[in-house]
Amino acid sequence: MILRIGLGVVLAAMALGQLASFDAMPGILTSYGLTAGTVSTALAVALIGAEAVTAVWFLARPRSRSAAPVWLYTAVAVVWAALAAQAFARGLVLDNCGCFGTYAAQPLRWYVLVEDALMLLYAWLLWRAVPRRPRRGRTTVPTAGAFEVSRTQQENH
Repeated sequence: MILRIGLGVVLAAMALGQLASFDAMPGILTSYGLTAGTVSTALAVALIGAEAVTAVWFLARPRSRSAAPVWLYTAVAVVWAALAAQAFARGLVLDNCGCFGTYAAQPLRWYVLVEDALMLLYAWLLWRAVPRRPRRGRTTVPTAGAFEVSRTQQENH
């Protein structure tokens, strides 16, 4: 629950910063060298939307066991980590990683990769807390031992 609240606050700050500087976001995403034009704009909309929805969900329902916000959070973490890792590996110089839009700007340095790795670690921790559901279409067949145990319990009463 504490992790969800903390991540909700961070994601809300990210979404608000990016939304407040939306005009700059496509350019920031284009600077990573993977997208341009309308694709960068669509990516900015998708990231901001996913961050905002996840932030609201984590803050409003921190005890929720739904997988939906965890999927959204994981997608956001993977996209930011992939953007940063490939840009760092290619030696691109970015004055602003864009995580908070033009607010709280930080250049792309090694510590941004550490922050992204932590975000991925948090995604793994969130997934560990999501209850596992049995797969559809599979039925469990009781073993012969289970019938013997129930018969024995009935006979003793």
